[in-house]
Amino acid sequence: MAEKKAYLILEDGLCLEGYAFGAEKETTGEVVFTTAMTGYLETLTDKSYYGQIITQTFPLIGNYGVIPEDFEGQKISAVGYVVSDLCTAPSNFRCKGKLDDFLREQGVPGIYGIDTRRLTLHLRSRGTMNGRISYTPEYTPDIAEHKIKDALKNVSVASPVPGRGGNFKVAMLDYGYKENIRRELEERGCSVTIFPYDTSAENIAASRPDGIVLSNGPGNPADNTIPIANMQRLFFDTDIPMFGICLGHLILALAAGFSTEKLKFGHRGANQPAKDVVTGRTYMTTQNHGYVVTGDSVAPEIAQVRFVNVNDGTIEGLQYKRKRTFSVQFHPEGCGGPRDTSFLFDEFVKLMGEYKSAER
Repeated sequence: MAEKKAYLILEDGLCLEGYAFGAEKETTGEVVFTTAMTGYLETLTDKSYYGQIITQTFPLIGNYGVIPEDFEGQKISAVGYVVSDLCTAPSNFRCKGKLDDFLREQGVPGIYGIDTRRLTLHLRSRGTMNGRISYTPEYTPDIAEHKIKDALKNVSVASPVPGRGGNFKVAMLDYGYKENIRRELEERGCSVTIFPYDTSAENIAASRPDGIVLSNGPGNPADNTIPIANMQRLFFDTDIPMFGICLGHLILALAAGFSTEKLKFGHRGANQPAKDVVTGRTYMTTQNHGYVVTGDSVAPEIAQVRFVNVNDGTIEGLQYKRKRTFSVQFHPEGCGGPRDTSFLFDEFVKLMGEYKSAER
């Protein structure tokens, strides 16, 4: 592969030199880092990364090539990719191609040869910020002015996708869902219908689901006024069991009247410790988020904290009182990443069973 110089320019003026791969075009986005040591395909196709430039802290990326069966979405959602060492000769019996070719086909530029350790330390100390992958080292003010727009509209399905049959009817609000959430539910006998992000509360209720899942997704949760209003009506006016994951956790919290805030550099990776405050047990979890529920905004008469992040004490999960409803900030489907908390899907199925029995 012929080496062409490329640059990552941050909004604070830091410029890092590397080499181009993938699509040959400039791109601007929010620069974030993930500490996951594997699962780069799941990361790239995770719609929660919409509008972002992903930095992998693990040095060697691309070593097992491209494996479509591992995708969490149909295409790459990130707008750019930053790695230290790019593998150009992948080796895996499931490999269907090279990472460089995949990014080129998807129209996503990448940059390799970057000192990702320096970049990560910079983002940890200065905070997440915008950046641009460019072929000239020139800084322009519009880098700082860039904003992610219409995130959910651009990642959600446009119309409902029917479920495949099962014992429980699940309505999943698509804020940018990962395929493995649907797989985990289907393995437990659920028929999962995917609904657009802005589906009205009335239409969700009219589908007579046994449970509602609020999926993961990108962007600032407080920007999603329509989904929040819809979930507010479903939460306060129905008794349908609900399970919020990542962005879904935040939208559910906002619907309940709590607030959210942005973290300095977010939690992204497959090694984030989350402690169950009820049992005292700590689980390793996969996470990808830049916002959390503000701790002192949680009304104790409505919900109680169930999980906290061991590193910084932020809220990782809520259990709602007098409701068959709970939510987590991390990814219990853990793909790629640890599967320690997949039991939460069993808890959700149990709540749906109780709800169905009460309805009879």
